[in-house]
Amino acid sequence: MLKDLYTKYKVFVNGIIFSVMPFISFILMEFYEHNPFIEIRPVAFLFNILLFELLAWIVYVFTGRMKWAVRFILIAAMIFGMINHYVMLFRSTPFVPWDIFSIKTASSVAGNYDFMPTARVIIVTVIYIVLVVLAHFMNYRMEMKIKLRLIPGAIITVVLCLFVSALQNEDFQTDNYLYPFLFTPAYMTKVNGMAVTFAMDMAYIAVDKPAGYSEENARQILDEYKNDDNGQKEDASEESDTNNNEKMPNIIVIMDEAFSDLSVLGNFETNKDYMPFVHSLQNGADNTITGYLNVSVCGGNTADTEFEFLTGNTMAFLPAGSIPYQQYIKDTTPSLASYLKGLGYETYAQHPYNASGWNRETVYPLLGFENMAFAPDYLSRDVIRNYISDKTSFEKIIETYENKPEDKPAFIFNVTMQNHGGYTDTYWNFTNTINAKGLGNDALNQYLSLIKLTDSDLSSLISYFKEQDEKTIIVFFGDHQPNDTVASSVLAENGMDYSNLSTEETYLRYQVPYVVWANYDIQEAQNQDMSVNYLAANVLKTAGVPTSDYQNFLLELQKDYPIISAIRTEDVKADTDEEMLKKYKILQYYRLFDQKGDN
Repeated sequence: MLKDLYTKYKVFVNGIIFSVMPFISFILMEFYEHNPFIEIRPVAFLFNILLFELLAWIVYVFTGRMKWAVRFILIAAMIFGMINHYVMLFRSTPFVPWDIFSIKTASSVAGNYDFMPTARVIIVTVIYIVLVVLAHFMNYRMEMKIKLRLIPGAIITVVLCLFVSALQNEDFQTDNYLYPFLFTPAYMTKVNGMAVTFAMDMAYIAVDKPAGYSEENARQILDEYKNDDNGQKEDASEESDTNNNEKMPNIIVIMDEAFSDLSVLGNFETNKDYMPFVHSLQNGADNTITGYLNVSVCGGNTADTEFEFLTGNTMAFLPAGSIPYQQYIKDTTPSLASYLKGLGYETYAQHPYNASGWNRETVYPLLGFENMAFAPDYLSRDVIRNYISDKTSFEKIIETYENKPEDKPAFIFNVTMQNHGGYTDTYWNFTNTINAKGLGNDALNQYLSLIKLTDSDLSSLISYFKEQDEKTIIVFFGDHQPNDTVASSVLAENGMDYSNLSTEETYLRYQVPYVVWANYDIQEAQNQDMSVNYLAANVLKTAGVPTSDYQNFLLELQKDYPIISAIRTEDVKADTDEEMLKKYKILQYYRLFDQKGDN
């Protein structure tokens, strides 16, 4: 009897079962991170289901096999959910479309993270696997021939594309209470759902021209900031003569992986100071400038801080979570390196890890670096945990300085690797020396112990250059704070919940210390806070090196907007004229996409 009923209504029964599977796939995918029934907004909930249904039906119509379509949607949702879970765990931000370009970089450091699944991850994954196995019994086939299935398949595909386009429309987002703010991607994903958020984010893979943009307009703005009185050349690509070169200092920049002072989050007690040397500089030291940088990333995406420093551009005008090194720098792009090269500097980029990381081997020459060194070039090395130590990295700087051309100053840009996450494993070659009292967080202890090593190595590097005759300026800063695994206990100690920070509390997670030190007389200063995009221009001004038109613009912009990052824009007074911000957007677009081969 049941068999007869099934035979009579099999199309209807299979249609119901098939339609339920995308819904289940979506729910399970969200459960990797949270309870979707509680946190996803109602309309967004329905939109996620619709996306899954459309995808499932497209696969079903084109393949004609129900079990293939069910398996596809289940496996795709499982993989997407697991990727998002671990990206959130390690980076504190969700998986976004442009992360696809980072697969090579992510795989190169994956072995240093703890992928031990939680009970929730295990349960959800087991349910997925069971459903994939049960899909074997869904043998219903579409009897329509493939030629006839092409038309409905194409129609459903067009509907999906139109729906995704609607999700990316601002009016549609507003009318349907979708959360559109990219600067809080974790919350955006939590209330919109992963699929809807991913579809919304796809609109930002390309960058639109700002209002009022033209190449001619950009060049006119730059012309306003040319300053020949300070010795700046009209064409920075021309070589400066030897006499000018001798007057210019060597510039050494160290962007230290994950170096930060978590005391900005609040007080916590340790058995001893984890960065005594940097703290001594911050308390006032000869020929030293200190302060905090406001960066655009936290827990990862190092290349974004690197991009902001080297170019003077800001992630505030680019899609949240994007990586310019992988998405936008495809041709020669003006940077600090190309500018200093034009002034007669020998330019060096150094990173004691894989050349493919963040596409650096391709990007560095496009930014104007003439010499590059990656992991294979560090022949004599110390390894801390699984990474080349900062000590070795700093020794490479000294080696480069001692072997540079005598008639040229050096610009050395060094990106370290020692302090990279994760921080939960134990290592035969590393023992914690710092203990955060009463917090019971081994990841925090390991992190602070690494910072202590870096602090000591920086002291040794500066001691070396104190004894050198050539004028040298050293710039040292962190790229971002560590992830929530490390910082959560410090936040909790100070009454904050890492998953529910206020706006002001969130700002604290994007602050890292910086130091500018010289072995010759410069004006000392403390508490000189700024965002990363301004740092290079300020360094050149401090060093007495001529600044470019763009750097002059940034120095002027900084007077009204001391902080511009993907996280915050801070002006000095409430009625600040926004005309400068509009100019900044125009100039950034010009330099990133249209200005080639000059500065």
